[in-house]
Amino acid sequence: MANAVEKVTGALRERVPPLTSIPLPRSVDQRWLGATWPVRELAPAPPGLKPVLGDEGPPVIGHALDFMRFGIEFGLKRYETYGPVSWMGAFGRRIVALSGPEATQIALVNKDKAFSQEGWKFFIEQFFDRGLMLLDFGEHHLHRRIMQAAFTRQRLTGYVDQMGPALREGIAAWADRPNPRIYWSLKQLTLDVATRVFMGMRSGDDAAMINRAFVNSVRAGTAIVRFPVPGGRWAAGLHGRKVLERYFSANLPVKRASDGDDLFTALCHATTEDGDRFTDSDVVNHMIFLMMAAHDTSTITSAAAVYHLAKNPEWQERARQESLALGDDVPDIEALETLTTLDLVIKESLRLVAPVPSLARKTVKDTEVLGHFIPEGTLVGVSPTVNHFSPEHWTDPMRFDPDRFGEERREDKSHRYAWMPFGGGAHKCIGLHFGTFEVKALLHEMLRAYRWSVPEGYTARWDYVSLPVPADGLPIRLTTR
Repeated sequence: MANAVEKVTGALRERVPPLTSIPLPRSVDQRWLGATWPVRELAPAPPGLKPVLGDEGPPVIGHALDFMRFGIEFGLKRYETYGPVSWMGAFGRRIVALSGPEATQIALVNKDKAFSQEGWKFFIEQFFDRGLMLLDFGEHHLHRRIMQAAFTRQRLTGYVDQMGPALREGIAAWADRPNPRIYWSLKQLTLDVATRVFMGMRSGDDAAMINRAFVNSVRAGTAIVRFPVPGGRWAAGLHGRKVLERYFSANLPVKRASDGDDLFTALCHATTEDGDRFTDSDVVNHMIFLMMAAHDTSTITSAAAVYHLAKNPEWQERARQESLALGDDVPDIEALETLTTLDLVIKESLRLVAPVPSLARKTVKDTEVLGHFIPEGTLVGVSPTVNHFSPEHWTDPMRFDPDRFGEERREDKSHRYAWMPFGGGAHKCIGLHFGTFEVKALLHEMLRAYRWSVPEGYTARWDYVSLPVPADGLPIRLTTR
């Protein structure tokens, strides 16, 4: 019965936007976003420090639905109201928000070791248990050091060689679908690539089940009802985790005995100079997390770039001319590195739609940020979304302007943490180069095969229930070149 309910609700989630994304009159949204609540201190501050100010928001749910609906707009409003350090009620907790490059840098550099990855556990531990992002300090350093062997330049070169044919084949298959909701096409394609590159396998009949398991596990972390009610997001996430554990555990023995060049095999055999290796459960946990991170973030970035290239056909044509100049061969890693226009487009797309809009932390001791006192045990959210739109660091920040990343301007150099789509500090994304190459290779193949556009006047609405996705799946018009 539970599985049947999940199949129905899963199908509905893919076709119907969540309640937080249903269009409402702008006047209603403005009243919603403009609602005010009593301002209170998070905790009394010791002498010499200021208390963190904020508000609970609506009873029980706090501001959780506000961020899910308004995303960047909500984050900027809080920043304008309270400054770089504030708190809000959400998910039954008080959460401190650190916004702006200076506050962000303090938490991510973490010089006094006050900010722990424990914050992620509140949201996703039951779905991505002991993934690299959830590990702390010495244990994180050890696991990252072992995993680094799977992301060397030599390994990346091999991954690019494997992904190229898969991308070309998958994108060519879109020719008979001139009006796709491109987000879902990209989602399936990036899962196919991750399966081939990370596991050395082709997606099989279970691809839809695995994709749905990942989607459900990701979206469960921000469930309002954090209890396994049949048909609810929390229950779907728990079921998704079980599906993924069975899937990777079943394939583990073959990979342990293999000498292949896929990531799964690399993790099975990765060894430090001191002889440290991953256990079977380590490998399964890391594969679940890495496969999610690899195909979810690449899908979001690709979708954002496709959307902005549709809205800005002059940039689409500029990028296309560079891609066509490479000829018909599937590009290797060196060839992809010559596509400088796509570099600018991808960086700007990452700025406008950060794939991970908030980074969770938890304080393990009393600390202070920019003179504000934050007590031990506080849940903290670090927000790249605000940094990416700060008028102090970006010219006309709401506008798509890839040239801001060009050598003549380099607005991303205005502050070390003005642009941070891959996080920062010790936990900076280990797969950032892999992800960039995948998105670049994907866009290259699209540019060679098609031209695309969106209806005049169309504006994508991004659903921030968990990671940002276009609420309507991003309908485009695809024309074969």
